[in-house]
Amino acid sequence: MSLARVAAAAGRSAALPLVLSVSAIDLDATHATDCTDGIDSTDGTDSAGTDRIGFHDEVVLPVASTAKLLLLAEIARRLDTGELHGDKTVDVLPEDRAGGTGLLGRLGRTGWTVEDLCWLTASVSDNTATNALLRLVGRDATARLAERLALRDLTLHDSVRDVRGPGLPPVFATGTARDLARLVAHAARGTMVSAGASARLLQWMRANTDHGLVPALVAHDPYAPGFPAPAPGALLIANKTGTDTGVRADVGLLIGTRRLAYAVVAHWDTALGASTERAAVHALRDVGRTLADCAMPPDHV
Repeated sequence: MSLARVAAAAGRSAALPLVLSVSAIDLDATHATDCTDGIDSTDGTDSAGTDRIGFHDEVVLPVASTAKLLLLAEIARRLDTGELHGDKTVDVLPEDRAGGTGLLGRLGRTGWTVEDLCWLTASVSDNTATNALLRLVGRDATARLAERLALRDLTLHDSVRDVRGPGLPPVFATGTARDLARLVAHAARGTMVSAGASARLLQWMRANTDHGLVPALVAHDPYAPGFPAPAPGALLIANKTGTDTGVRADVGLLIGTRRLAYAVVAHWDTALGASTERAAVHALRDVGRTLADCAMPPDHV
């Protein structure tokens, strides 16, 4: 099934009062090009025609917690080079603690290893763990990695905060679906700086517990063993979601008979009410179902 079907699924959102941005890369296409090559996505498809698609995928949007993948990528890089050790203890400071998703903000223990914090960030999008890791490596380091990987619009602007007042960045992070899908493609290809760092990031993503967006309508076992090599007829997913005011996003890798790196971001004016939020979630799930059909065509199930 052609990835053009994914663009068509995204196009069904055109009448909705929201922006839906979609990017997908077929990592096993015989003519697939490097994930840093230019893509003309103005018509809803890519220049190669079959190995990748883009639908409004160069629009810079708030991407919520999906941008935590860039932070985790920098940690994975440092663990691979030995600049950082996974068993290093990081004390969670009062300024790190944040509400929202996660567990650490509700626990009394203060000392956690770097690996602990990474697993918590990846699996339950722990905001307190994220802030501790971000304090450890600094936002400048994530910006340098984004530049190195040619992710020109993916930016962490600040730590995660419960309240954003005057003088603070209005959102945690912004980016494009195109850059987010490219980051996953780098990891899947082993080119996210190194093969070791790439594999580590994918294993963290595999631990994500939120499969309520892109994977929601996809027949899969989130706990199936064997990642990244699925059993015959099985589909495996590793992903990272993001939820914020007026934002729903999902970034990941689907592995079936084909491997697809994807990013889907929806953004809307919250003044429009809960019905628009429901429409955004439905749109992400619709794209996810089509992505799954591309990764695992019905005749292979």
